[in-house]
Amino acid sequence: MLLDKVLKVFITAFAVVLGATLLEFASPLLAFIISAEFLQINLDILDMTMMNVISIVLGGAIGGTIGFLISPYCIRKLRLFSIWVEHQLSKTPIHDVVAGVCGLAIGLIIANLLGVAFSRIPLIGPYIPIIFSIVFGYLGLYITIKKRNDIISILPNRNKDTIIKETHKAEHVSSEKNKKNLPSYKLLDTSVIIDGRIADICKTGFIEGTLLIPVFVLEELQFIADSSDLLKRTRGRRGLDILKRIQTEFDMLVEIDHHDYDDISGVDSKLIRLGQEIGAKIITNDFNLNKVADLQGVQVLNINELANAIKPVVIPGETMVVTIVKDGKEQGQGVAYLDDGTMIVIENGHKHLNETLEVVVTSVLQTSAGRMIFAKPK
Repeated sequence: MLLDKVLKVFITAFAVVLGATLLEFASPLLAFIISAEFLQINLDILDMTMMNVISIVLGGAIGGTIGFLISPYCIRKLRLFSIWVEHQLSKTPIHDVVAGVCGLAIGLIIANLLGVAFSRIPLIGPYIPIIFSIVFGYLGLYITIKKRNDIISILPNRNKDTIIKETHKAEHVSSEKNKKNLPSYKLLDTSVIIDGRIADICKTGFIEGTLLIPVFVLEELQFIADSSDLLKRTRGRRGLDILKRIQTEFDMLVEIDHHDYDDISGVDSKLIRLGQEIGAKIITNDFNLNKVADLQGVQVLNINELANAIKPVVIPGETMVVTIVKDGKEQGQGVAYLDDGTMIVIENGHKHLNETLEVVVTSVLQTSAGRMIFAKPK
């Protein structure tokens, strides 16, 4: 990702500057330890000695190397921290956010005014404004959030009871939302997009929240759509058309998520990691992804299970009219299909091949692959 590359450059550059500065400060000690005359030569460049130049170059090289090596780790931590901050802010009532920002601003203003007065103290003076900023910033944040009702109630043209009631109502709604602990995001994997049934499900309005399309899923769809194999190319383009249809035709909020994980190669593994980090459910029809996600604590919505759940209930003794289309595996059996694809195995149905007749259900077998109905001619 472009953002990761930019962050890596900034982290490396910061490490170069930090390493050069630290080693340059240590150059007098190094000059004392290494008593070589040529290191004491004063150059006409910014009034520095040869030892200063060597220290800066060597420190920059060491710092840059360390920064480049640890930048992927720092980027991952920054990404997790940003997700955590976003999650916390989403749970915080808007009254608390506004009050906290105002309090922080007031605290920093007070800290800056006091810091100027104490900055002339020898040795510790330059560090006092930093300490004041931390202390007063935190106090401003804490006090305004805790006392926001009293602060808002003194504003003109506002009724104190009304404001407190509105604030408590907002807190109650936020608390109830957090108690439900239901993820607002639904992640779509590649297989369910290509399958296409997700568009029909969205059309019915049964799916709530935001559909989140990870960028690595889009990249896999594009790769399939650009394949030299005609079947794969057709499936990939179908998936892209399905996404466009969901985004334009239905009242669904569709977002593209730009998180990627360079340390993970598989798209399914990346999808599970993203689901863990943002607390989202994964919509799929992939049986293996379903099992792996369940093992790792990520909720899955399997549209195959949904399709089986909404099939009409059939009980032994019911009658139905079917057309026998082929022979069964066992001798004398015939096979028919319902409109939803459910297979019906008919005893002694071989002699009625390609005929439409009324049959009586004898038993129903539910398997992981779907439902199978056994019947006999009436």
